[in-house]
Amino acid sequence: MKKIFSITAIIIVLLAVFAYFHVNKRLGAVSHNENTVLLEIPKGSSPTKVLQILQEKGIWKDELAFTLWCKLNKPSLKAGWYEVPAHQTLDEIAKLFQSGKSAIRKVTIPEGRASWEIPAYIQKSFPSLDSNRWNKLVQDPKFAQSLGIEGKTLEGYLLPDTYQFAINSDEESILRQMVAANLKLRDEFKDRKGSMWETLGNWHRVLTLASVVEEETGIPDERPLIAGVFHNRLRIGMPLGADPTVRFIFKNLTGPIYKSQLNSNNPYNTRKFAGLMPGPISNPGRKAIEATLFPAKTEALYFVAKDDGSHTHFFSKNLADHNKYKDVAAKNRGEKK
Repeated sequence: MKKIFSITAIIIVLLAVFAYFHVNKRLGAVSHNENTVLLEIPKGSSPTKVLQILQEKGIWKDELAFTLWCKLNKPSLKAGWYEVPAHQTLDEIAKLFQSGKSAIRKVTIPEGRASWEIPAYIQKSFPSLDSNRWNKLVQDPKFAQSLGIEGKTLEGYLLPDTYQFAINSDEESILRQMVAANLKLRDEFKDRKGSMWETLGNWHRVLTLASVVEEETGIPDERPLIAGVFHNRLRIGMPLGADPTVRFIFKNLTGPIYKSQLNSNNPYNTRKFAGLMPGPISNPGRKAIEATLFPAKTEALYFVAKDDGSHTHFFSKNLADHNKYKDVAAKNRGEKK
C-alpha cells in the first residue's frame, strides 16, 4: 500500500508540475497578430466580450488561457479605441486596455491656414473627415457660441499646432480641441503685462489683426515690425491696406488680385475701409499673436516686399520713400519702366 501511495503521489506531483508549466506556457503566449491592429472596446464590455473582439481581430484565440488569466487577475478593462502591437502577452494586452489611453493620430496644422484649408491636413490621418460638415460647423454661430468664443464663426480660433487626436475623433470633437487650445493661449496672454490687449479691446480683435500679420510675412523677425506698422495705421485711422484681406473675400489665395476685387464693398476689404475687419482671415499661430500683442516700436507706416529672394520687406515712414522702395522691388523683379 505504501508503494502504491508513493507512486500515486509522484504521479499527482508530476501532473501538477506539468499542469503548472502548461498553464504558464499558455498564459505567457503572445498574440497572433503580425502587425498593429486597431480595435474598439465598447462601454460596458465584459471579459467575454473583449475575448470575442480579440478573436474576431485575429489577436487571441486561446479562450481557456484568457478566461483563467481574467479570473486570476480580475482586470478592469476600460472602453476606448486601442492599437494592439504585434506579439503581445496577455499581461501587455490587459495593461493597454486598463490604461484607457485611446489610440491617437498626430496631425500638424501649419500657421496661417484659413479654416477651409485645414481639412486637407487632417484627412491625411482621418480620411473620412467630411469637409462640408467641417465648414458648416465653422460657420455656425450657435456652435461658436457654445464654445465660448467672441466671434460668429471659428475662423481665427483654430490654433495651428501639432495635435494628438483620438482615433475616433470627428469634425466636432477636433474643432472643440483646436478652439480649446486657442482659448488656453488667450488666458496665457491675458495675464502678461505691457501688451496691446486693452488697445485692441478683446481677444477677437487680437486674432483679427494677428491673422493679417501672419499672412503678410513668413519671417518671424519681421512680424513685430509688420504688427507695429498696422498698429500705427489703426491709431491714425489709415486703412490697413492688406491684400490678404481681399484674397480672403474671394478665396483667391494665389495669383493676381483684380481691380474689381480691390473695389469690393465687402467689410473685409482693408484696401478700401479703415479699421479692423469683422473677424480673422486665417488662423494665426502663437508667434503672430505675440507680435500683435507686443509689436515693435516703429514710426513706419508702409512696407513692401523686396522681391529679391529674401522674402523680407522695405519699411518706410512716408509715401515718398515707400514709392522709391516699390521701384527697387520692381527692379529686383526684373521689371523695366
